[in-house]
Amino acid sequence: MGEEGSLKMKALVTGGAGFIGSHLVEELLKRGEEVHVIDDLSTGSFDNIAHLEGHPRFEYTIDTILDAEVLKRLAVGMDVIFHLAAAVGVEYVIDNMLKALQINIRGTEIVLEVANRDKTKVVLFSTSEVYGKANSVPFHEEHDRLLGPTTINRWSYASAKAIDEILALAYWREKKLPVTIVRCFNTCGPRQSGQYGMVIPRFVKQCLLGHPVTVYGDGKQTRCFTAVDDVVWAVLELTERSEALGEIFNVGSEQEITIEDLATKIKAMTGSDSSIDYVPYEKAYEQGFQDMRRRVPDLGKIKALIGYEPKVTLDEVIESVIRYFKD
Repeated sequence: MGEEGSLKMKALVTGGAGFIGSHLVEELLKRGEEVHVIDDLSTGSFDNIAHLEGHPRFEYTIDTILDAEVLKRLAVGMDVIFHLAAAVGVEYVIDNMLKALQINIRGTEIVLEVANRDKTKVVLFSTSEVYGKANSVPFHEEHDRLLGPTTINRWSYASAKAIDEILALAYWREKKLPVTIVRCFNTCGPRQSGQYGMVIPRFVKQCLLGHPVTVYGDGKQTRCFTAVDDVVWAVLELTERSEALGEIFNVGSEQEITIEDLATKIKAMTGSDSSIDYVPYEKAYEQGFQDMRRRVPDLGKIKALIGYEPKVTLDEVIESVIRYFKD
């Protein structure tokens, strides 16, 4: 990819009005690329890309990726499709399971079908959710997966994204479609909404408003939070590497923190006197809800290929989210 002012690539970003997608679009434009976004705004927001209107190398289409004809038209002449369009967030998926399955599975199938016409490179954004509740931490890309029963709605998202990955790899192996898969671990930063269950923006907003900070379960579950800027850098580095084709890469941070410690940290950083309330999973989500106790990535593979090391600390991520909500 080119430097500022040296246009070398045309990119289609599905879900480009979403949290990660909009940051990716900004970086592509900064590097001199030409970008077209398609988003149906079901979980994304036009506010995330409104400031880009009028940019000479930016266009957008408000429509669904389930419309194959629209996607075919937009894909003409593209060098790469960054596929982020998906129903995201545990709460959203549980509340809209059928729609989520259609977008996450059929939508990805359409993207791959369209890309295959001209062998356009596809970068598929997947998720750490595919590991399920496996306890072989840290999670390596080749580890076995362990999911709960199909009667628990939350596992539908993990299953759908795993099917996305399998579809992409099938196109790579049988059709020679160039694809790279990235599994994101708890990506965070400005513009992320807490509306669909994302924990850092939810905690920050609760603290700034003086509302109780709601920790689901016992709060002892751990997560590793990653700055969106680190994720975008890693994805663009992988996009340039032929060695990344047909491969899956974890993208995240190895800095582990319990959710209750995260709540305490955000309370301190916002100067909030909010109480911390513990809410049973069944009350927050659904009866029989199951969660992962730990979610930690093995980053050996991505480090070996592109020298990936997260640069932004958890405190810096939280500070950026606090500034965003205050602004």
